[in-house]
Amino acid sequence: MPQTMKKNWLLTLWMTFSLAVAGQGKPAGLTLLSETGKTPVTDATVYSSDFSFMEISDENGFVSLKQLPAGIKKLLITAVGFETRELTETEWMAGTLYLRTRVTTLNDVLVRASAKTGVFKTISDLDIHLRPIVNSQEVLRMVPGLFIGQHAGGGKAEQIFLRGFDLDHGTDIHLSVDGLPVNMVSHAHGQGYADLHFVIPELIEKVNFSKGPFDADKGNLATAGYVSFRTKNHLQHNFAKLEGGQYNTLRAITGINLLSAGAREKNQSLYIAGEGSFTQGYFDSPQDFSRLNGMIKYHGSTGKNSSLTALVSALKSKWNASGQIPDRAVEDGSIGFFGAIDDKEGGNTARYNASAEFLHNLTNGAVLRNQLYYSRYEFELYSNFTFFKEDPVNGDQIRQKEKRDILGYTLSYQQDHSLFGKRSRFITGAGFRYDAVHNNELSRTVNRTITSSRIALGNIRELNAGIFLQEKIFLSNKVDLGLGIRADHFSNRYEDLLTSVTGRSQSAIISPKLNLNYRINDQVQLYWQNGQGFHSNDTRVAVQQDGKEVVTPAWGSDLGAIVKLGKKAMLQTAFWYMWMKQEFVYVGDEGVVEPGGRTRRLGWDLSLRYELLKNLYADMDFSIADPRALDVPKAENRLPLAPRFTSVGGFTWRRESGWNGSIRYRYMADRPANEDNSVLAKGYFVADAALNFSRKKWEAGLSIQNLFDARWKETQFDTESRLFNESAPVSEIHFTPGTPFFARLSFTLFF
Repeated sequence: MPQTMKKNWLLTLWMTFSLAVAGQGKPAGLTLLSETGKTPVTDATVYSSDFSFMEISDENGFVSLKQLPAGIKKLLITAVGFETRELTETEWMAGTLYLRTRVTTLNDVLVRASAKTGVFKTISDLDIHLRPIVNSQEVLRMVPGLFIGQHAGGGKAEQIFLRGFDLDHGTDIHLSVDGLPVNMVSHAHGQGYADLHFVIPELIEKVNFSKGPFDADKGNLATAGYVSFRTKNHLQHNFAKLEGGQYNTLRAITGINLLSAGAREKNQSLYIAGEGSFTQGYFDSPQDFSRLNGMIKYHGSTGKNSSLTALVSALKSKWNASGQIPDRAVEDGSIGFFGAIDDKEGGNTARYNASAEFLHNLTNGAVLRNQLYYSRYEFELYSNFTFFKEDPVNGDQIRQKEKRDILGYTLSYQQDHSLFGKRSRFITGAGFRYDAVHNNELSRTVNRTITSSRIALGNIRELNAGIFLQEKIFLSNKVDLGLGIRADHFSNRYEDLLTSVTGRSQSAIISPKLNLNYRINDQVQLYWQNGQGFHSNDTRVAVQQDGKEVVTPAWGSDLGAIVKLGKKAMLQTAFWYMWMKQEFVYVGDEGVVEPGGRTRRLGWDLSLRYELLKNLYADMDFSIADPRALDVPKAENRLPLAPRFTSVGGFTWRRESGWNGSIRYRYMADRPANEDNSVLAKGYFVADAALNFSRKKWEAGLSIQNLFDARWKETQFDTESRLFNESAPVSEIHFTPGTPFFARLSFTLFF
């Protein structure tokens, strides 16, 4: 680590702990609880009518009133899923307030200058509940403009698309769950590989997201954006759910509180949850997919002004896959649309997590957080992309395999204060992540049982340490300015077990941020966001480039507006730009390094939400992008598979009980499959639907994927392959078919 960065790192830690020690005692504030479950209400907004005061409740429902200006006599509270309240001074001085649940209307949504990226940046558990969701990876589809595609049997991380990026499996999007990193750096299958299948969908409380590299607290891979999952700290009820559907699909889930109702009312919660899932799948060759998930989670007060959140979770999954198939084999009738050339693809994976997060509210109104986490990860995948191109006798099946340990720590300190006479919010943080990858392997295999040759085998050690500073200055009740800077250091080591050569590399990057929000009035807000983000390249690239290409910087800018149209409609729109420097990519399927070159992307996003009637909502999102490679001839500057036009939308019927449901669509237009646009990846239009009937003690539901049974290609690649009876390779589209009409019934008991 460079000496200057080491000093900055130690200075930040020293300042944070010094402030923490100086601020011991009981802070002034208000605790918000739900009227029914007596559990904390998180992410509620407490504000004054003139917006001179605004705070957000934390995971304990606590809102600091330390910065409440003198003379304020009334406060307002809004929270998703709760009734809007107006408070008098007597009520907030009582210290605790109970909020009544209700279905939130768009009339409750605020247009305010302190919003980070707009009103469409949070997905709630209610949204997830009313969509046909098979696994947590599919929750990503709820991020406006984000698409996913599976091409290896359902147990592997999906391919992700956003803002003109083919993100592969996570190279340029930062994913986390309860502060645990999801992305795997220097992964056997691809840089940034992000597998969310260890999350049980029914336990997701909220999903926060943002597009672009504009948040100083988000580091590696947060270029196209980030998505942050948060699981529930409290279960309102014990539940047991059984789900069954076509293709011999069966899924069972349960969640059980281990503490009494009295303990939960005192903000002490401990629950255990488990999920078992099995399906043969819709392919001609049985998928025989199975997944087991389990989690135990504790959240509770450890004092009058502190709390602890701790969890342990586990995932084990295995599956078979039909892989990608060539157009020509389907067209000549050799195989069906859901057939396979090599039905011996598939794999297995496992992940075990442990995390502990400590939160402390200080007497000066500041908030201190510490989190320590550990993950054990195992991965084995068998694929065949070229069939008999390299080995005309045994075929081209490959195995990608690894085991890794991840250890990490994060610390943050947040305090409201006055700067040049203006209300300001200061946030600083530091942390590190260490990956120890054992026997990262790429080998040629036959029928999964025979290893014919080893292409790559080695041990990886990768350390990423970072610090950030962020200051938000409220210049007025209408304008706020955000300034941020982040510093990251990387240390990479690769031990090649085939050549007995060890390579090392170190690098650092500074990432500045500048964000401006201007609330014209209660109906219109403008925002301008700017910043540099980055993604790290694979360790095997870093050591070959001697530290010169360890990280790839990306500069982005958004110019947007949030508009409230009357009381029942909200619109958000943004023009955006992204530029990326030369990058080197380690191709995990071939064990080679390829230069990526400079790129630029520009586009336009539009999101609309409209409350048609009481309980009936419509929404629609459009994303247009123009992704291009730089420094190449214009005729060859397309970025293969990068989306150019996407749209999602639908209708949702929401009620606290009785009938609830939704009908949704998603559309991806044709896009270039190669650099000169001579081959197209065909677009698709798919609709899904869900219908639930709820009562206090039970719920029944029906969910349908691909409602109109469209025949569509979920993932597509323009690659070369050779079939067994062919004399030479052929280059064309290879694809994985998308889900056909797929109906599932569910029944849930609450107790």
